[in-house]
Amino acid sequence: MISATVGRGAVLGAVTLSLLGVPAQAAPGQVRTEAAAALPAPDTAALRNVLRSAVKQGAPGAMARIDDHGAVYTAARGFADRRAQRAIAATDRFRVGSVTKTFSAVVLLQLVDERKLALDRSVNRYLPGLLPDDRITVRHVLSHRSGLYDYTNDLFAHTVSGFESVRKKVYTYRQLVNLSLKKARTNAPGAAYSYSNTNFVVAGMLIEKLTGHSVRSAYEKRVFKPLKLKDTSYVHPDVKIPGRYARGYLTPDKAGAALIDSTEQTLSWAQSAGAIISTPRDLNTFLSALAGGKLLSSAALAEMERFKKVNSTTAYGLGLRRRTLSCGVSVHGHTGVVQGYYTYAFTSKDGRRSVSALANTSNNTKVLNTMAGTLESAFCGKQSNPKRARTVFERTEDVAPSVVRR
Repeated sequence: MISATVGRGAVLGAVTLSLLGVPAQAAPGQVRTEAAAALPAPDTAALRNVLRSAVKQGAPGAMARIDDHGAVYTAARGFADRRAQRAIAATDRFRVGSVTKTFSAVVLLQLVDERKLALDRSVNRYLPGLLPDDRITVRHVLSHRSGLYDYTNDLFAHTVSGFESVRKKVYTYRQLVNLSLKKARTNAPGAAYSYSNTNFVVAGMLIEKLTGHSVRSAYEKRVFKPLKLKDTSYVHPDVKIPGRYARGYLTPDKAGAALIDSTEQTLSWAQSAGAIISTPRDLNTFLSALAGGKLLSSAALAEMERFKKVNSTTAYGLGLRRRTLSCGVSVHGHTGVVQGYYTYAFTSKDGRRSVSALANTSNNTKVLNTMAGTLESAFCGKQSNPKRARTVFERTEDVAPSVVRR
């Protein structure tokens, strides 16, 4: 192992970078496009700078891991636990937020492969009477084109008080859907993209109806165990994160107010839309396996990757985002937000290079946008165009996406 430590020894100033000679993941049956070998080398110095900037902007800690066809790069800066002054590490577990949606979509597409589900049939065919419009299909739900209002816009219109009101609550899926149905739909089925956590609550209901088991069992049987994701779990409604983990810190709406430790919560407001716990290693393994054709048939994966444009740099498929970086490379994955955690998890089109990164805060758009730089560092390397990369600035999150953040 070759390793280097950069810094003067103080925990907050310490950044570790390692290159490990580990066995390569099994090559996919067919290399599709943009092989990792053709990508520029990762820019590890730029990666360290991204994490350093995120901490300066208010994240207690930040870390990332790149898996590059057998080579592993890790970097970390700051604290996993502010009170204990414990340094964050790229092996820490954390709440992955909406990256959970990709897991949920994979399970449903496996059911498509098993002919238990059809993407273009009405959700109400499988869950009779759930939705007010029979035209809403499974595909609409998985692509955020159902028009179902996102109930989290109301739950978290006020960041801290909203969080505290649900921290210990346990919802049923139907209760969450009912919160959505109190509001008018955002568009007719299929007419427009409108990101909504309600869609993936419906996805969870479909999983449980069609498998006859909980989403936890479905995740474990179909994804966690086959891929040996030993640090990945779904513990809802338990509030504890197992093993060694990074604590989450929610940034209040009021400038200058103290961060709120948001680590312990049921995450019942999200469930199949955002409640999985994982590590960078496991997320990279999952995304590489997905892109490499190890979880779905080629036909099902092609459906997942039928991306439709959202904005100048982003398109959305079925529970999967495509992001085009400043160097012109497109990567597939998802972002994730729950209170106290920002996640980026993306892979190259062939799955041979993946990066997963975390900053343990939320409600801080400076940090959110800075962490996008981990993708630039991992996939564009020194070919990243800083000016072009800065033109994309997010003011909303995957939680309460209609609420503009400061």
